[in-house]
Amino acid sequence: MYPWIDYGGRFSPLRATVFVALFLPALYTIVLFPFGWLGPRPVTEAIHNIGLWTIRFIFLALAITPARQILDWRRLIEVRRMIGVAAFFYVCFHFLLFIADEAFDLRTVASEIVLRIYLTIGFIALIGLATLAATSTDGMLRRLGRRWQKLHTIVYGIAVLALIHFFMQSKADVWEPIWMAGLYGWLMGWRILARWTKRGQAMPLWRLAALGIAAGVLTAFGEAAYWWFMRGIPVMRVIDSNFTTALGVRPSWIVLGVGLAAVLAAAGRRLIPSPSPARSRASAARGA
Repeated sequence: MYPWIDYGGRFSPLRATVFVALFLPALYTIVLFPFGWLGPRPVTEAIHNIGLWTIRFIFLALAITPARQILDWRRLIEVRRMIGVAAFFYVCFHFLLFIADEAFDLRTVASEIVLRIYLTIGFIALIGLATLAATSTDGMLRRLGRRWQKLHTIVYGIAVLALIHFFMQSKADVWEPIWMAGLYGWLMGWRILARWTKRGQAMPLWRLAALGIAAGVLTAFGEAAYWWFMRGIPVMRVIDSNFTTALGVRPSWIVLGVGLAAVLAAAGRRLIPSPSPARSRASAARGA
């Protein structure tokens, strides 16, 4: 089945749009390369760009379930596997660029993976994504049955490995890894709270708000703990930076912003009346 066709055999604008969008970061990097716009070390910069988009796609796939529930947009789930498979292809591209940067010397590549812990972690994440991609077909879903869902929960661990790899590779510039770690906390927190919500009911807005605040606060303290551990910078000095704009946008602000956006989206969606079951069935019949 073509990726832009839904399970009913109809053209899906959502699937088509997402499918095209998934190619854009790689195409952008490829276009920049021959013009020398990737800096003095273009291969290294390309490795970083593609690796970054790999992690972003993993997180985007993790965000589909909360977004689907918050927006009451059921068809959104149709693109989750597509995004996950894209993350696998991007990590393969990332790895291929790394091999090219080592002049295709596979011995050197293997020794680097074994000797450098952040590369070992990244390679384990690659194997995990390969496992998920290989079992992402409809046929494998039918064969594995309930085991399929259990197997695919390893994506939570893969996201952690990807974050650790990102932190270790980023060195001093950890602004994005920190806010992504905070976002991971929000995504996992949402899943925990969803278990406490009755099936078929929307999560209370106050819980979403509390989750956003908690994730933002934990991000601020996580950033402070990181810089205290790595550079000995006093914790309260980093915490205080979250109350001023002198140092730019802080990671905790981004996480708080995501939490606030989720609350506003959920509140706005609840102002829109949902179609009755009868109308939904009638619309489905007309579409068929």
